Amino acid sequence: MKIYTRGGDRGKTALIGGVRRYKNDLRVEAYGSVDEAGAFIGLAASFLTQEGHEDIRSLLLDVQQTLWDVGADLAAPTSDKYTFRTASDAAALLEPHIDHYKEEADAIKKFVLRGGSIGSSYLHVACTVVRRAERQTVALMQVEEIHLPALQYLNRLSDLLFVLARAVNARCQQPDVAYENSGDVFR
Repeated sequence: MKIYTRGGDRGKTALIGGVRRYKNDLRVEAYGSVDEAGAFIGLAASFLTQEGHEDIRSLLLDVQQTLWDVGADLAAPTSDKYTFRTASDAAALLEPHIDHYKEEADAIKKFVLRGGSIGSSYLHVACTVVRRAERQTVALMQVEEIHLPALQYLNRLSDLLFVLARAVNARCQQPDVAYENSGDVFR
């Protein structure tokens, strides 16, 4: 496998199907942020290898697999020749995990500062990168058609990563720090 092709030397890259776009194109930015989120999720998972986090680590590896599908779907302009990979129920499949892991941490009413244990901190970073990917995907959908389940997955994934970050802190007996100027925002 050849790593360098020199195809991007003039600032363009190929989308799925061969169409070339500038590397700062909305579509490229969106799937690039998905790729970045996957890397941070992998980094978080690497800090969750100790006993007691196997379930979260396994879930994160599954999420990384799905993010490759989401990224591919964002890298593919709508065409009859491409079959979207992100399942229509991908976002819904995250919801039981969100419900389960939110129970591990104490209920909160206020915003919390992002941080805590190393694994939790990386999950918080991944959450913010997923939110950026979601914003970029929304910008893209305003000018081009997208596969809606990809956007829905990103929306739900940011919720999951926030809940997992809090669960990891709880397991590590690392209390969340409330944002002092926050009003009650969670019910």
